[in-house]
Amino acid sequence: MADPRFFKKKGPFTLEQLAKIGQCEIYRGDPALLIHDVAPLNEADASCIGVLHNTKYQALLQDTKALACILGEEMADRAPKNMALLVAKYPHRSFAMIATAFYPQEKKAGRIDSTAIIDPSAKLGKDVVVGPLAIIGADTELGDGVVVGAYTVIEEGVSIGENTTIGSHVSISHAIIGKCVNIKPGARIGQSGFGFFMDPGDMGGHVPVPQLGRVLIHDYVEIGANTTVDRGSGADTIIGLGTRIDNLVMVAHNVHFGKGCVMVAQTGVAGSTKLGDYVAAGGQVGIADNLKIGSGARLAAKCGIMRDVDPQEVMMGSPALPFKTYFRQVAILKKLVEDTRKKVS
Repeated sequence: MADPRFFKKKGPFTLEQLAKIGQCEIYRGDPALLIHDVAPLNEADASCIGVLHNTKYQALLQDTKALACILGEEMADRAPKNMALLVAKYPHRSFAMIATAFYPQEKKAGRIDSTAIIDPSAKLGKDVVVGPLAIIGADTELGDGVVVGAYTVIEEGVSIGENTTIGSHVSISHAIIGKCVNIKPGARIGQSGFGFFMDPGDMGGHVPVPQLGRVLIHDYVEIGANTTVDRGSGADTIIGLGTRIDNLVMVAHNVHFGKGCVMVAQTGVAGSTKLGDYVAAGGQVGIADNLKIGSGARLAAKCGIMRDVDPQEVMMGSPALPFKTYFRQVAILKKLVEDTRKKVS
């Protein structure tokens, strides 16, 4: 259950209203039934709606006290007879929309903290929020409804689109950022990349290569806490429309993300690699430089990507292999181990 100290609840809503909000169908229950909250099935009480979006947790249906549940049609007959049911093609998606109705993002009233430092040449739109001890540099542009957290630094020339939220302790330079972007606390955007001529030992030392590109972040992007996105060395670093980047991800100079990509925590993408649309990478994936990752590719956790990946290809292992090849090799290795053990014994 959400803690009311941190989350302000709306509602209640009828089952019919929630079905419309969640784009699902009433499978069972009174459309006028009032529901007061959302909660996990194992924590819900008789005022709540929960969700079952993974069949391996179906045992929770039998023990829950929830008044209603969102689930797939194939699971509906396994729910308790007295439970109201909403059926959806993608139950987790429907639950997300319903939970947002109960706990909408509160829009803050415009306010500039007295301790913030804002250059006179900066252009701020309507209802902008700037937190304590934030710094807004020269010739910056902040659109309507932008929120800048405490101790954040927006350096010279940066442009930020409307309704974008920048968390606390963020630094942003050399960047053009779209609308409705969410950059979480501690992120670093636009710093120089790891670019230098590597001295072989007889040239007097490594020589830095000027990083003269920018970071372009398209609309509706999310960038996680303590993630870094380096600016381009010549070409720009680009984060495509609607991309989701988790915490502790490293994006190097000149990397291009297509739209709708998903990068899970501790992934690293080396310089000048290009990712198509809707590429998904699990945790701790490492992607080498100057590669092309095709649209719709799936990279399992801890993959080491050292070659181009075809569109829709699923990769596993390090060095990464197509998943069928990977499992075939695992099976062969297991058999070799078993055969060797039998010979030794």
